[in-house]
Amino acid sequence: MVDIGKAKRAIGEEKLSGWLFFNLHHRDSLSDRILEIPGESHNSRPWLYLIRRESEPVIVVHGVEAGVLDHLPGEKKVYSSRSSFLEILRELARGEEVTAAQFSSQVPFISFLDHGTARVLSECGFNLTSSDNLVQRFIGLLDKSAIESHEKAATKLYAIVQETWDRIRNSMKKNPLPCEGNVQHWILELFQREGLYSDFPPLVAVGKNTSNPHYLVRGEGDKLEAGAVLQLDIWARLKGQDSVYGDISWGGVLACNVPEEAAVVFDTLITARELAVAIIAQAFKSKKPVSGFEVDQRVRSLIAERGYGEFLLHRTGHAIDTEVHGYGVNIDSVEFPDARLILEGSCFSIEPGIYTADFGLRTEINVYIKNSKAVISGGAPQQRLLIL
Repeated sequence: MVDIGKAKRAIGEEKLSGWLFFNLHHRDSLSDRILEIPGESHNSRPWLYLIRRESEPVIVVHGVEAGVLDHLPGEKKVYSSRSSFLEILRELARGEEVTAAQFSSQVPFISFLDHGTARVLSECGFNLTSSDNLVQRFIGLLDKSAIESHEKAATKLYAIVQETWDRIRNSMKKNPLPCEGNVQHWILELFQREGLYSDFPPLVAVGKNTSNPHYLVRGEGDKLEAGAVLQLDIWARLKGQDSVYGDISWGGVLACNVPEEAAVVFDTLITARELAVAIIAQAFKSKKPVSGFEVDQRVRSLIAERGYGEFLLHRTGHAIDTEVHGYGVNIDSVEFPDARLILEGSCFSIEPGIYTADFGLRTEINVYIKNSKAVISGGAPQQRLLIL
């Protein structure tokens, strides 16, 4: 059941008047998710749902699909033509009130409201603003059960990394040497054994392939050669619609010793990762809110000071919830600059990476905020590169 009271509290916390949802042909998957509308339901005509802070919600539906929002509370208004739809919009609009809708100039993955509809709403008298903060408060913060789900997934992932590396170590003593695809298959087998689900196969990259943060194994992939850098990035959640992802990255060298350049790069990444956690922890301790934008900026500055600024290809981290790239705050000042604050219940990755022409490395942990403390989930973060 959709928690309308929670939505109203979020509207109040953001000092807004309302939250408007609009959909057609299920193009807005975010509104469907928030309002618990099944993807198989009919949506060939526009519908609108308006939650106001101080009054009963309003349902606007076409007569052909008049029951599409019947699971939601509110006063129903049925239209049958474009003109009657616009008339209802004009009746609902209160120009002096600020109403949030699914668009954002900074966080594009919540931008589902099309420009044409936004213009129509404005012309009818709605004063619209982005719902990015409301989205975070409603689905981007973890409650107790969600944290437990996330911790279980993350703990399993840490164990899977160790088991996978043990198998790599043993396999490197035999012929033929394993390929990236073999390692990927091993990890997927472990996901199955542990009851985990992932939306995409894990990243396994060796040698120069590690310079590509989103490298994709094709076929068997490259052979694991002695002395090469190896990067693992694995993400999964327990099976079940409401389960929360874990998402971690570990790096290693297929040798008994770590080359100096790789050691220096990884030390820089560890320092940057720990700085991010320290900034967030201090912000909550001092009760001075910090944004994902600010954390990313300071992490990037440290890496640049170490001489690796030109080798940064991505943000420091992303939100995590029931989707691996969730709808809460991202630790990001460059890709999708995210000025949203890190809040109680926020969950996100911290994953600084450096990618040179010869190799790339990334260390990734997950952090959530519980009782105003920054908690690292799953297990002890990687401190040294894995070796044979």
